[in-house]
Amino acid sequence: MDATALDAAVSTAATATTPFPRTEPDRAARPEPEPAPEPGPGAAERADAAVHHRPALTRLRLSAYASHRAAAFPLGPVTLFTGPSGSGKSQALEAYQALAVLGSGATLEQVFPDPRALIPERAVPDAERRRGFRIGCTVDGPVGPVRLDLAVQAEPALRIVGERLSADGQILLSTALRDPGRRSVQAAWLTGGATGVTKAPLPDDRLGTAMLPLRVAGSTPGQRRVLAAAEQVVVALRSVFPCDPRPERMRAPVAPGWGRLLGDCANLADVLRRTRGECGTRHQLLTQAARTGCGGPVVGLDVRAPAEGPVTALLDRGPGRPGTELGRLGAGELRFLALALVLLTGPGVLAMDPAAELLSARQALTVLADGFDRDLDRAQADELLRLALMACGRGHVRLVASVGEACAAAARGLPGVSVVDLSA
Repeated sequence: MDATALDAAVSTAATATTPFPRTEPDRAARPEPEPAPEPGPGAAERADAAVHHRPALTRLRLSAYASHRAAAFPLGPVTLFTGPSGSGKSQALEAYQALAVLGSGATLEQVFPDPRALIPERAVPDAERRRGFRIGCTVDGPVGPVRLDLAVQAEPALRIVGERLSADGQILLSTALRDPGRRSVQAAWLTGGATGVTKAPLPDDRLGTAMLPLRVAGSTPGQRRVLAAAEQVVVALRSVFPCDPRPERMRAPVAPGWGRLLGDCANLADVLRRTRGECGTRHQLLTQAARTGCGGPVVGLDVRAPAEGPVTALLDRGPGRPGTELGRLGAGELRFLALALVLLTGPGVLAMDPAAELLSARQALTVLADGFDRDLDRAQADELLRLALMACGRGHVRLVASVGEACAAAARGLPGVSVVDLSA
């Protein structure tokens, strides 16, 4: 069924109360038209994702989100957002993280604790005093580019009022709020054949795309197309690790645990204990990086782990020299070690729950790092960029980060790095 026929089949849902915030009071309430298919960041990028079967988010859209209006950001293997304070760097990463958490099945209240702060400043409420925000993304992978668009009502009540999943201009899933008195939206997804579409209510506080694998049987070509697209999006969204190393939490010895790095990297010592014993090659690469990112001579990364007691990590300074415990390192050194470890490892070492639909070798881990170069000097930032390019060049890891102008200037022109400047 082509896009026109599918639009007609779901017209009652698509023309329900408009989910989109308005900036002019007299503009007619109507849904946003389906845009033409996006070319994505480039044929080479799509080919790489398809060949390696690693779904990846290649475009982030902030149609009406906080300070962003009609913004679309292409995302490559290494994408750095830069700009002055208040330009929206952190907001872009927060939107990416919000989509990732929704893809894991979280509710809107869990993802948006302060939704009113995300309503664009000039958004005018409709006749029912409703306002909200819109975000979306494009995910490339084995089935080609798949577009997800989401409209969220922030007031008077937090709910999803419109969702659209599409590929090659064909709508695969469309939802809309038909009865404000019910906590559900009317969903219609492609079935194909004589039926055309299937309609059913879905909860209005969760991402419908993430629920499709549990609702669609996959017994027709249309249903299988919907499932393949939804699973590609969910795999990409769940393969995300937000990382913000907090040096003040990394200095003290830590209790031995499961050896998976937390987002604030407070258990760095315990993870180093694990990588030293299980991942010799990666531990050696981290040691080599530490020689650039840490002051003084570095022979190795050592760990003291008594049978009963906390784990302490330290820099081995060589024969005849006492080791330096992590607690004595500067904030930049600690952030450097933590970020280098994240770039050199994978989901098995990070505290995250990637999708089980694909083997980890067929997933591309995306590291989100707000303030990537915070507390770092030029040599540390350059070494982390080198590690990022090395890790991302193999296709297993992607990096989306916000940085200052100095780091952005050093990254401009580097093959494989995309710098998004929000200063304009």
